[in-house]
Amino acid sequence: MVSGKWNAKALLKRVKKGKGKAEITTVSGGMITAWLKGEDLYISDENGNSAKVTIADVNQSNGVIHVIDAVLLPKS
Repeated sequence: MVSGKWNAKALLKRVKKGKGKAEITTVSGGMITAWLKGEDLYISDENGNSAKVTIADVNQSNGVIHVIDAVLLPKS
């Protein structure tokens, strides 16, 4: 889980501001990196695993989630 409310628009803005990448701190203190490959948004964990965001901005009662196509794990 990532701290803060990162909807797709805010996340893309941060990635573009970071010249193609944005590091984001998770609630547990880990780091994930958001980056673009073409027009697709990807997320990488600290172990080097990556996942494509397949559905963005699924609003929930406690924030926003993004559906990804792989499992990402905290640093082992």
